[in-house]
Amino acid sequence: MRKSALLAVIVLVAVLAAGCSAAGGRDAATAPSATGAASGTEASAASTAGSVELTGAGASFPYPLYSRWLYEYAFVNPVPRINYQSIGSGGGIRQITEQNVDFAGSDAVLNSEQKAAAPGLMMLPTVAGAVVLAYSIETPSGEAIANGLRLTPEVIAAIFLGQITTWNDPALVELNPDTVLPDREIVVAHRSDGSGTSFIFTSYLSSVSEEWLSRVGAGTAVEWPVGLGGKGNEGVAGIVKEQPGSIGYVELAYAEQNGLSYAHVANREGIFVEPSLASTTAASNAAIAEMPEDLGQVLVNAEGAESYPIAGYTFLLVYQDMPDCAKAREVQGMIEWMMSDEADAYAEELLYAPLGDEVKALVLEQLEGLTCEGGQPIP
Repeated sequence: MRKSALLAVIVLVAVLAAGCSAAGGRDAATAPSATGAASGTEASAASTAGSVELTGAGASFPYPLYSRWLYEYAFVNPVPRINYQSIGSGGGIRQITEQNVDFAGSDAVLNSEQKAAAPGLMMLPTVAGAVVLAYSIETPSGEAIANGLRLTPEVIAAIFLGQITTWNDPALVELNPDTVLPDREIVVAHRSDGSGTSFIFTSYLSSVSEEWLSRVGAGTAVEWPVGLGGKGNEGVAGIVKEQPGSIGYVELAYAEQNGLSYAHVANREGIFVEPSLASTTAASNAAIAEMPEDLGQVLVNAEGAESYPIAGYTFLLVYQDMPDCAKAREVQGMIEWMMSDEADAYAEELLYAPLGDEVKALVLEQLEGLTCEGGQPIP
């Protein structure tokens, strides 16, 4: 999709959601809070629009897609009113652990401590996405450098460790002989909040750089050696957009929405790969044989000549046994719809890679085991 068309879709969704109601009297979702009416296909005929309220919070990585999905799902099933807030994966994990929300979004895989604090919490992939290195650089003559700057794992790690500090560093010049790079300081942008996007990016750096692994490591929040912090993917994209000479990591959709240029990254085969739906799906397909039983898989640095190396799933976190059967039914129906061809089409429009059939089947199998009120089957 062209950048202008993608932006038009997002703006249209926000305008419609803010001021319109769904056809036939059904309440539409409201952006940016993504509030809407929805239900599972087994909802009781006696249920009324908005009679069940579902609250979710968490990852900003999938927020543009979740906003669109909840808006569209409001026209499919009108029973619950659904609200999802973009507060970062770390915040989402805290909120679902404390049971302040009905579901949460996370791009980070739960660690052993988090699993122990929230027994029975399931990780259900919804889509895969690429984390891109977005930049704002001009040549010495003032011409913006477009998509396609080449970066290797070693150079990326050195930039974020503060070891490569100018754009005309010999390592960058050698990788990009056809681009005139400026003698300008590199401004590094990173997340300031607990972030699943950070988890994916730092997991990637930890997998390709021994020094990064030993000095910084992987996590939703780390001690960054250098750089400026921004809240959410929105905040990092804003820094890159406004700060000349900057580079930061954001989800592909945020780079496109903000008109940011982004790098092609050398994968583990040594091939420079453009971040895209196809290269993200290639990474997912290459890793399916290693999918763990709890579905908490990290996709970074996947094998395969066509795999983009900085990719990951985004997850919905829900309890296997929910305290409210009406809410459990609507959560189940919502996620089942997210596995549909209709939902896939919206995902592709917004540059998220739909799950492959094998992964979808695993998600639906997990959903079948959802219970409520102490082990009762979903009504």
